[in-house]
Amino acid sequence: MDKNTLAVYIDHTVLKPDATENDVIKLCKEALEYKFASVCVNAGYVELAYSMLKDSEVKVCTVVGFPLGATLPDVKAFEAAKAIELGATEVDMVINIGAMKSGKYELVEKDIKAVVDACKEKALLKVIIETCLLTDEEKVIACELSKKVGAEYVKTSTGFSTSGATAEDIALMRKTVGEELGVKASGGVKTLELALKMIEAGASRIGSSASVSLVNSL
Repeated sequence: MDKNTLAVYIDHTVLKPDATENDVIKLCKEALEYKFASVCVNAGYVELAYSMLKDSEVKVCTVVGFPLGATLPDVKAFEAAKAIELGATEVDMVINIGAMKSGKYELVEKDIKAVVDACKEKALLKVIIETCLLTDEEKVIACELSKKVGAEYVKTSTGFSTSGATAEDIALMRKTVGEELGVKASGGVKTLELALKMIEAGASRIGSSASVSLVNSL
């Protein structure tokens, strides 16, 4: 794999709460230079990122219900719709993890569907299931619900919980959704070895704040 091939897998990410405008500007310049798939920023920086990337192939991705997933479905839907208005063409939403752990699968389905509807024909939706907090059975159910209601991707992690992506979780998610959906590995993917392991396990996208060092390791 060469640098250009790896770069198109990567969502170049800065989601830390103290990220400044300069951090986002730097992120976008790096994304343009390396031709990453997208930049992933908090909603408050979508407009800035769009202004820098609108004439390029780099997408603007944002997060919804982030990082806890505990907000209401209609709030997540509004958040997604507003971000799309400002230029986001990819949305990474966090499921209602507490509802999943409580066995309230209809609520989880409603939660995802609300954002699917907000994104329909306007933005690609990735569903963050926060694998480190779920059992394997819950991971499978979350993936199945995401697929059922029309999400385009399932994603491992926010990067803000107890741990991030593992190759084992990627393989389980890929097995569950088949080839119809994308699978995104996110959280702790900071080395080339780990990134390649995720791709080998079935990841079609990687979220990382260490993107530049990843591609420069090749």
